Amino acid sequence: MSSADHAPPTWRTPAGVIVGRRDGRVVRATGIRYARAARFERPVPEPGSPTPIDATEPGPACPQARSPLLEGLLANPLGDLPHDEDCLRLSVTAPAGAQPGDRLPVIFWIHGGAYIWGAGDAPVFDPVALVGEQRVIVVNVTYRLGIFGYLRTRLSPANLGLLDQLEALRWVKENIHGFGGDPDNITASGQSAGADAVAHLMIADGAEGLFRRAVLASPPFGVLPNRTRMTAAMAKAADRIPADLDAADLVAAQRRVHASVQRFGLKAAMAFGVQYAHDPLPHERDRDEAWRAVARRVDVLLGWTAREGSLFTVEALARLTRTPALGPLTQRAAVEWVSRVIYSAPGRAFGVRHRAAGGRGYRYVLDFGGPGNPYRAAHMIDGALMFWRPDVWADSPLLAGLSRQQIDEAGHHLRAIWGDFARTGTVAPVHRAGIIRLDPL
Repeated sequence: MSSADHAPPTWRTPAGVIVGRRDGRVVRATGIRYARAARFERPVPEPGSPTPIDATEPGPACPQARSPLLEGLLANPLGDLPHDEDCLRLSVTAPAGAQPGDRLPVIFWIHGGAYIWGAGDAPVFDPVALVGEQRVIVVNVTYRLGIFGYLRTRLSPANLGLLDQLEALRWVKENIHGFGGDPDNITASGQSAGADAVAHLMIADGAEGLFRRAVLASPPFGVLPNRTRMTAAMAKAADRIPADLDAADLVAAQRRVHASVQRFGLKAAMAFGVQYAHDPLPHERDRDEAWRAVARRVDVLLGWTAREGSLFTVEALARLTRTPALGPLTQRAAVEWVSRVIYSAPGRAFGVRHRAAGGRGYRYVLDFGGPGNPYRAAHMIDGALMFWRPDVWADSPLLAGLSRQQIDEAGHHLRAIWGDFARTGTVAPVHRAGIIRLDPL
C-alpha cells in the first residue's frame, strides 16, 4: 500500500475541498453542512468554503423524543448521535477508488420515522452494504423534524423539512461529480415518511431536474388526504408555546401538540408532515394532477411489505393474541386492515395513476421474515435488508427466526434491485423473483 493509500480521501467540489475517511471498501464524507437555518426559518444554502471541510464526524440529529417502539426493536437506533437544531447536514458514502468522471449512479436517501424521529447518520441507515455491493454512491440527509420542520404556526411556515431536503438535493446536484457521481442520474429514495417526502418532492416547486428516479418504500399514502382540520388543531395548540423555549422543552411541547389530535385516528399516527397549498407544494385539490404532470419525467420503484401493519399491532393487541379463540383472528384482521388502508390500496392507486399518465417503473411486495415471527414482513424490515449491519440489526425482533445466510441472501437480492433501478430505471429479470414479487407498474 502506497503512502497515498494511507492519506485521508479528499474531494474537490464547488462546496470546497472536502476531507473524509476510509472505511474498508468504501470512503465516507460525513456531516457536511448543506444549508443553515435559524429556528422556524427557511434554509439558506451553505456557500463554498475557502478552507478544507472536515467531513470525518457524523452529523447531529434534529432534537426529538425517544421512540419506545423503535427502541424495542433496535437496541440503539440513533447510536451516539448528538441532538442539535443546527442539523442540516448530509453524508456521502462512495466506493473506494471512485473518481471524478466515473459517473456512478447516486441514491439520495431520506429516512423515515413519521417526520418526528431519525437522522441521516443513524447507524440503522448505514449504506455500506449497498455501496460496496452495487457500486453506487449514497447520500444520507438529515433534515428538521416535527415542530421544528413540519407544522405551520404563527412563528413558522409550513414544510421547512421539505425545503431542507430540496436544498440538500441542490447540493448533491452541484457537488456529487467530485465524488465520482453522475449529477444527471440521481434517484431520490425513502422509506415510510421518507417515501412520502420523496413523493412530494416529485411535485415540489423547484425540484424539477434534481432527480430522475424515485424509490417509494412503504409510503403511508393512506394518511395523506383531508388533514386540514387536524393540522389546524395542531397549529392552535402550538400557538400557545413560547417562542424562546430551549430545544428539549420544545420537544416536550411537541408531544403535547401531538397528543391533542389523537381523536383524528389513523391520520394522527403521522400527525406531522407536509402541508398542501404552502411553499413548495400545490393545493391538495391539484396534487393528483401534479403527479400526473411529472410522471413521464420520474421513473418510480414503488412497494410495500406483505404485513406492514404487524409493526404497529403486535404490542397493541398483545393481550388479545393470548386468547386462544379470538386473539389470532383479531391480530390477522388488524394487520391486514392497517396494511391495506394505509399502504397497499393507496399505493396501488398511485402506481396506476403514474402508469396511466405515461410514467414507467415497478411495483413490488416484499414478503420476508422468520416462520412464526409476529413481525414477519413488517413495516421497516426492508431497512434491515437494505442497510444491513450485523452489529446494528442482528438482534432485532424483526429478524427473529432467520439465519444469517437467509438475511444475507435476501439483503443482496433487495440491494441488487435498488442498484439496477438506480443505474438504468429497469430491473434485471433475474432479480424479479424470490422474496420480492415485482412487476411493471
